[in-house]
Amino acid sequence: MFKPLKCQTVLMILILMGGGCADRHKEPLIKIGCAAPLTGDQAQLGRDVCRGVRLAVEQANEKGIGVPGYRLEVTALDDQHNPAQAVNVAKKFVADRDVLAVMGHFNSSCTKPASAIYHEARMVQITASSTNPELSKQGFDTFFRVAATDDVQGPKGARYAAKQLDTKTVFVIDDKTTYGKGLADEFQKEAEALGLHVLGHEGITQGDKDFMPLLTRVKSLLPDMIYFGGIYPEGSLLVRQARALNIPAKFMGGDGLATPIFIQLSSPEIAEGTYATMVGGDMKKVPTAQEFIKAYEERYGEELGQWSAYGYDAANILITAIQKAGGKDRQAVLKAIRGIPSFQGVTGEVVFDAQGDNRNQFIGVFKVQNGLLAYVGPAQ
Repeated sequence: MFKPLKCQTVLMILILMGGGCADRHKEPLIKIGCAAPLTGDQAQLGRDVCRGVRLAVEQANEKGIGVPGYRLEVTALDDQHNPAQAVNVAKKFVADRDVLAVMGHFNSSCTKPASAIYHEARMVQITASSTNPELSKQGFDTFFRVAATDDVQGPKGARYAAKQLDTKTVFVIDDKTTYGKGLADEFQKEAEALGLHVLGHEGITQGDKDFMPLLTRVKSLLPDMIYFGGIYPEGSLLVRQARALNIPAKFMGGDGLATPIFIQLSSPEIAEGTYATMVGGDMKKVPTAQEFIKAYEERYGEELGQWSAYGYDAANILITAIQKAGGKDRQAVLKAIRGIPSFQGVTGEVVFDAQGDNRNQFIGVFKVQNGLLAYVGPAQ
């Protein structure tokens, strides 16, 4: 015969499951979305950004910063660096009325279609890492970014190649994405303006593995440098295969290569001497960032990711706007973020212009030295 369980027994079961005899009080939530590649070959980049966002939110909750009576929470969704999936992710965030704003996306090719979804919903979107300059020219007043843009990064990379590395001839390769082609095009325009001879410009496809036919043609042209606009999975294969063909040309790319993962995939010996520009400098040498770095590495048990500080700053800007808005209201958050004249973050001062771009755009140069990504200095 069935005997009803005593409340104490039920209570113990529900405690183990996360419940209780009576309805447990749940503090109302305000969610911050984080959209990025969280699986696949670019997952580390997405995790780095979302970890920065999560740390900012956890610290805000500890300090009681936000809207009184609400707890902040991060909801991270995987866009798989796929534009179609990014649109699906954006629609999920918009449909969740607890989500007031989104940090993302990581890739420019994902940010572009998703930004239209957020704009229609009047939801704030801050990207920590999408650098294509066309994103802010769409006229969406819901769009913001803390990173520098490729119409700054590409030309500065070209000037560094010409003036500091004495490059005379270059072959340009891109991965055909919004980010990669946009960056490579900006590099090429400035390179040609400086008098460099661009021997060719070819596109590859993300996910491809064999670049030997292209590199064999490149080898016959004897370039001083190969410049790549793209991300480390393909960048590492390009440099490995170029060295296998005994191509002595210098190898340079943008922020998609400015990560230790590029070195690991290429192998330290093969990556040695390659260059990458990045939308910032060496965070470990920034005095005001030391407390953040310590908290980050204690929280996650790993070294600071290359994009984590930008995710952290983007989240803290949003948290400031949520606090100023004083309620669970997307439109109020948008108005509040537009009213923030400047924000002093760990990456520096962030000042949004009318298009949502950061007026302060710093580009650093990194070089692989002794198996490590070493900061060389600012690109002029």
